Amino acid sequence: MVVRCWREEPCTVIHVVGDLDVAGAPRLRAELEQVLTAADPLKVVLDLSEVPFCDSVGLGVLVATLNQVQRQRGRMILVLAPGMIRHLLTITNLDRHFETSDSLREAHASLADAA
Repeated sequence: MVVRCWREEPCTVIHVVGDLDVAGAPRLRAELEQVLTAADPLKVVLDLSEVPFCDSVGLGVLVATLNQVQRQRGRMILVLAPGMIRHLLTITNLDRHFETSDSLREAHASLADAA
């Protein structure tokens, strides 16, 4: 798994490439912890458009991150391609809790409009 992170006002973008599974989840969790402690106000775009697979450990990282963002009164948008992760969120009813977008540009615009 490759995780890249950069600041793109008004948010922090985290781009993930590879499987979000038991092997990759600790790498993403570590990157997210740094972002969540440094960002103020907390606005995060988590680009998972190049993540073909997510297991229960990866899903746990996403849920824990969402909970932390909400506790900090922040906002997080997941960028998702059609496929496994979008389906996983739907069948677990988590699609009702996560804000999603079809593109990085759309997510960024949504956060910029709310600023």
